[in-house]
Amino acid sequence: MTLFFPAKVLKIYDYNRVLKDLNGHSSEEFMEKLSQHFELSPVPEGATTYPSSIHKFTLHIDGKWWYMNLKESSLNTSTPITQLDSQILTDLVFDPICNIKDLKKDPRIDFVGGIRGHKELERRCQKDCKAAIAMFPCTMEEVMNVADADMIMPPKSTWFEPKPRSGLIMRCFEDM
Repeated sequence: MTLFFPAKVLKIYDYNRVLKDLNGHSSEEFMEKLSQHFELSPVPEGATTYPSSIHKFTLHIDGKWWYMNLKESSLNTSTPITQLDSQILTDLVFDPICNIKDLKKDPRIDFVGGIRGHKELERRCQKDCKAAIAMFPCTMEEVMNVADADMIMPPKSTWFEPKPRSGLIMRCFEDM
């Protein structure tokens, strides 16, 4: 079955990541490794914790929020996929620093749909995670660029609304 929604009624939310461990790194070591590819600065008191555009992230670690902006020299422009924020995090953070090779199967990473907000990221860091990384929502243009290149979006790249209800639809055909 296929379901069609006009692009103008779809809303793409961010699909954030939470890390249950830092692969043996202290918070300071983790941030030092991040600083190779990202400019890190504390989020001022009262400022928004939501990233302002693509290639800009926010990091919640040790009870504090940090801006985490990709350095231009670290952007791989070879394909539409390598330019997606979700893939950037996989290529520069989760694989090399956290040794997470399969996002869908590794129990050390989890995903929080943007519809749940950043308070949920903070709650997860208080409950069972060491860090959370918030992303800017993928744009419809990015989705279309990946499709036009005959490629497939990386896992957990988008959170679409509205969500179709699941169920079984049947139709009986009568002999005519």
